[in-house]
Amino acid sequence: MQTGYPHWKRVFWILMGGLVLFFVGKSVIPELLLASQEKVAIVRVEGPILDSLETVNELKMFAEDPTVRAIVVRIDSPGGGVAPSQEIYNAVKRVRKENNKTVVASMGTVAASGGYYIAVATDRILANPGTLTGSIGVIMQMANFQELLEKVGVKNIVVKTGKFKDIGSPFRTMQEEDRRLLQSVMDDVHRQFIEAVADGRSMDSSEVEQLADGRVFTGRQAKSILLVDEIGDLQDAIRLAGELGGIIGDPRVVETTKPFSFRDFLETKFLGDVRSLALPKFGMPLMYLWIA
Repeated sequence: MQTGYPHWKRVFWILMGGLVLFFVGKSVIPELLLASQEKVAIVRVEGPILDSLETVNELKMFAEDPTVRAIVVRIDSPGGGVAPSQEIYNAVKRVRKENNKTVVASMGTVAASGGYYIAVATDRILANPGTLTGSIGVIMQMANFQELLEKVGVKNIVVKTGKFKDIGSPFRTMQEEDRRLLQSVMDDVHRQFIEAVADGRSMDSSEVEQLADGRVFTGRQAKSILLVDEIGDLQDAIRLAGELGGIIGDPRVVETTKPFSFRDFLETKFLGDVRSLALPKFGMPLMYLWIA
């Protein structure tokens, strides 16, 4: 009488195990190889710049990924808030300095004002010939309803400490000293923009001042005055980023997948930059924004 595990069953399970390992390896090994392949990451800055958190987190994530050798910041934005533009600018600088990674800016349809502010933090800037860029300036907008309220018989009553506490209020006329104070704030923020461009583009501040009157340029014009480095599209930027990052051959491209937002879809497809009119959530925010 034969004892122990039948030989044919042992052979059968060995063959089955081998087949499983073969098919698992066939699907997993290529993924592991791709996961370890050197990559170029794309971080997109699109639409009015209202907040920096998402973009800064993306930059940090890719900066800490050892397989990402370079990052392309794809900018298609008329700019936005001063503070979020500066926060993204600083995040790009950190990626270059602390993580020692190449960052290339690729300009789409528009990369103006705050969008351009971000671009000057990168190693190289590429624009399409017809990209609209520049708009180096600051704007603050506010409405005044005093005359309207008077017509309908509504009075505004304010209790405050400090004569400038309600500066810019839509319910009273702006005084000359109010305007001078706000202008001094604007001039300082404008100076910060000029200094960032001068530093990023290796230009003298006096050179940048000649261009910093809010005007926009085409990509080709911007190249001729040294505001961008090269004329090229997104694919050109990816190839350049790969080369500067030391990647041989065509790099693998990665980017985060953002969840679908019906609101963003409606704003992008039907409202366009009209949403930028609603940018201020409160107060009188300073804007690095091109208003076409």
